[in-house]
Amino acid sequence: MKPKESTNLVIVFVKNIKMGKVKTRLAKTIGDEAAFQVYNKLVNITEQATEKLTIDRRIYFSDAIVDSKWPNDSKEVQRGKDLGERMLNAFIEGFNDGYKNIVLIGSDLPDISSVIIENAFAQLKNNDVVFGPAEDGGYYLVGMSKTHRQIFKNKPWSQPNLLKITLDELKENDVAILEILNDIDTLEDLKKSKLYKG
Repeated sequence: MKPKESTNLVIVFVKNIKMGKVKTRLAKTIGDEAAFQVYNKLVNITEQATEKLTIDRRIYFSDAIVDSKWPNDSKEVQRGKDLGERMLNAFIEGFNDGYKNIVLIGSDLPDISSVIIENAFAQLKNNDVVFGPAEDGGYYLVGMSKTHRQIFKNKPWSQPNLLKITLDELKENDVAILEILNDIDTLEDLKKSKLYKG
């Protein structure tokens, strides 16, 4: 693992880019090959957006580390039985290593940018938690200045009420909300994005 260079940490969750294993909901309508190509582009967009940041990065792959992606950053494999546990474990590791503010993003966002990620860190100066809401009712980004375990426990992952339920539980904490982005899970999502060729 690389030595710590800042008090801020960006965590990127990436699915290993394997045919038939990525964007499975999208693949049902456009096929495995096309879904594979879409996800490959999304990962490249995410890599470019995070490379511009002067913030430490850790990349968490779903199955196995890919050396060709994010070649200069720390890389791990996600640990946990569901998405919530995997995200919580990544945050705990970051806080245990001395980071003060941690922002986690996925890798299925055609419009992610370094500006959005930097804004998330700016919000953590005055808030415990920051979310980037996704159009589908979930979120594409979550950031914390201290661990809030309840965010990740017993949640309806991939359901349209995910963010609402999570925010309802956090009422007593300071929470910031970023701009809404479209994360690509279905053909309808793809059609609304700059990646759609028609």
